Amino acid sequence: MRAMDRSTASKELREHCNAASAAVTKMHPLLNALGDDATKSEIVKALFEITKNVEVVKKQIMRLEKRDDTSFL
Repeated sequence: MRAMDRSTASKELREHCNAASAAVTKMHPLLNALGDDATKSEIVKALFEITKNVEVVKKQIMRLEKRDDTSFL
């Protein structure tokens, strides 16, 4: 595996977060076809947790980038 700089790693992490968010969004319309409200409810809860955690990753990347920017002032 090659060495990667912080900027590239941040960019790739953001891209993976966006892909994960897009996948979660695509799952929601499929839930009604399951025909079971209890199952649907549990999946919605799990998808919410996934979304919440992906947002934590994105927020941490933004904070790191802002911290890097201010160190050059």
